Amino acid sequence: MQTPYYLIDKSHLLKNMEKIAWLRAASGAKSLLALKCFATWSVFDFMAEYMDGSTSSSLYEVRLGSEKFGGETHAYSVAYADHEIDEVLTQSDKIIFNSIGQLQRFDIQSQGHVRGLRVNPGVSTSGFDLADPARPFSRLGEHDPDRIAAVADKISGLMFHNNCENDDFERFDEMLTLIEDRFGAIITQMDWISLGGGIHFTGEGYPLDRLAARLKGFAEDNGVQVYLEPGEAAITGAATLEVTVLDTLHNGKDLAIVDASIEAHMLDLLIYREPAKVSPDSGDHAWMICGKSCLAGDIFGEFRFDKPIKPGDRISFQDAAGYTMVKKNWFNGVKMPGIAIRELDGTLRMVREFDYADFLAALS
Repeated sequence: MQTPYYLIDKSHLLKNMEKIAWLRAASGAKSLLALKCFATWSVFDFMAEYMDGSTSSSLYEVRLGSEKFGGETHAYSVAYADHEIDEVLTQSDKIIFNSIGQLQRFDIQSQGHVRGLRVNPGVSTSGFDLADPARPFSRLGEHDPDRIAAVADKISGLMFHNNCENDDFERFDEMLTLIEDRFGAIITQMDWISLGGGIHFTGEGYPLDRLAARLKGFAEDNGVQVYLEPGEAAITGAATLEVTVLDTLHNGKDLAIVDASIEAHMLDLLIYREPAKVSPDSGDHAWMICGKSCLAGDIFGEFRFDKPIKPGDRISFQDAAGYTMVKKNWFNGVKMPGIAIRELDGTLRMVREFDYADFLAALS
């Protein structure tokens, strides 16, 4: 198969799915795939065997979840437009409003629908201001318990989303306690509570048993159904970006140019100034791996190899499932990576390729 392409390995995806299934059984919490992180629907049928449904950030994601994932379809958006609210309601089982203003604006249209409200607890685990939902002047959710209590009779659930790649159970427990202390009186009036995503509970060594006990206790103490919205936790380690070396040169360091672009194909790494990952990243030869776009900073990172790199060599960038395929773009007209799947029996199949017609259709 011609590179570049994202390669989803179902055997790696299965490891995450099995942990999600165990947590569901042990805690009673339901798990919804966060489509904002991963929306490659060719594996939705596989994932749906282990999860309860999907959650979204836009009309198109709501529709995708409804049509391709099944199960429960939760709709959330920072703001709904007048022309899309009816379709959002048609495609979803629950709708979560970001603000009291939106809840009131669409009160009549959403009568009879299961409704929730996003709550901003004012604390988070994000190490990046750009991604911190609790940053000063945040628009993400309501924060005043009194204002929320005043509309509690219009909703049956609340969504808290304040974890971000949080692999520390103690920190999760601490923040959930803060939420209980501040919003407990409202929580007990609800039927369901979503604790959002960003809890890295599928990571190696994470105390799943303690998380299960905490979630179960929270649900029983407050009389609510708990939902989790794993994104990265569902797909961490499940895919690679497969690329080929096109050229090499030396300018103070050994440089290799590949047939992909970090700006176009792994954008989050560029935004947060983090390097890509290769495995094993060891050996006597240090190389800077660069993308083929004209952006000077289109650099995947510096890695070590057991021998010098030459044109035609293949490189696999690890952990390339989350926030990659959903953010890929046509910058410079660089060929967009295809999407391939390695089945559990080891067979490989290309499920999507992109060409000039796709590039042309994205513009006018």
